Amino acid sequence: MIRDLTDEEARQALVLKWGTTAPGVLPAWVAEMDYASADVITDAVIEAVRIGRTGYPPFGYDAALGTAYAGFAERQFAQQVNPEHVLPVVDVTAGVRVALDVLSNDGAMVMPVPAYSPQLAIAEITGRRRVDLVVDAADDRAEIDLDRLDRLFAEGAGTLLLTQPHNPWGRAFTRSELEGIRDVVIRHGARVVSDEIHAPLVLPGAQHLSYLAIDGTADHAVAIVASSKAFNTAGLKCAQIVTGDDATRERLLAAPMARNDSWSTLGVVAAIAAYHDGDPWLAALIERLDQQRTLLGELLAIHLPRARMRPLEATYLAWLDLRGYGHDDPATVCLERGRVRLAPGHDYHPGTTGHVRLNIATSPTRLTEIVERMAAALTG
Repeated sequence: MIRDLTDEEARQALVLKWGTTAPGVLPAWVAEMDYASADVITDAVIEAVRIGRTGYPPFGYDAALGTAYAGFAERQFAQQVNPEHVLPVVDVTAGVRVALDVLSNDGAMVMPVPAYSPQLAIAEITGRRRVDLVVDAADDRAEIDLDRLDRLFAEGAGTLLLTQPHNPWGRAFTRSELEGIRDVVIRHGARVVSDEIHAPLVLPGAQHLSYLAIDGTADHAVAIVASSKAFNTAGLKCAQIVTGDDATRERLLAAPMARNDSWSTLGVVAAIAAYHDGDPWLAALIERLDQQRTLLGELLAIHLPRARMRPLEATYLAWLDLRGYGHDDPATVCLERGRVRLAPGHDYHPGTTGHVRLNIATSPTRLTEIVERMAAALTG
């Protein structure tokens, strides 16, 4: 069910990832997949356009969307979600911003870093200070330092922005890790905004557990979810804020329309199609990504043996430590010498050297050429 796009198809379809990358350069940077869209989504969107469903979506709660996500969460994650607790928002980063604006106090926002680069500025945008919880580069598991988190809350921070599964670490947090975070948060009366956009992309050997599925989190947390990352529909613009209780839901619904009014009618159509009918395609995708994960490990062992990669438990984004090759900015070296475009590590943690993020959601042939070009660039 997973069809690789040709280079020409990819340039037409992926106007950011491929369209802004120079001809002859292999793009492995932004988090889009080089795969044709799932037929169930394409068919649903085409039918919606055919009948003219291109106007405004209803503002506030959408029963069909909430029901579709609740069913998906139960099948995929064994999570019980009240459909009425699922509220639309334009995208996940906007959902984080809305949650901070409406629910959080003015205290600083804790951000574990490296972190998803567009969200590095989100604390400042919402009038808060960002305090970084740095994960030790030597920590293979990339675990949250609970003692450090405790100190940051004690010093006045009010909200933790938790990205789980994590980008760029590729981590799926365990129940015990999430329970440890919960205990620290409750001790300080703080909040959690949990970005769970990569939840459907947990690979074999790990599992996704929503922060809201942990006992004692409903009154201090929201999860921001979407079908867009797993089904390659980011441009259609529809994510969801999942609340754990009625009080949180009512606070969000009472926010002025201008704070949260930009999701797309076609995005709702695509999300409902993905949640209702996308399970077979998603299963095929996970199988492909598991194969790509294995292939990447083999290619690195052959061509870049000094590269270090944390175990890739989720997402299709590998966080590579290339400091063994002596380049502070290996992404630039790979682009200039190898004609491969990677995401530089300093985008995810300013000041970081020697790291890149590599997108493996492409064909085996392309992934092989990407690593071979990287090796030639870094060792030549």
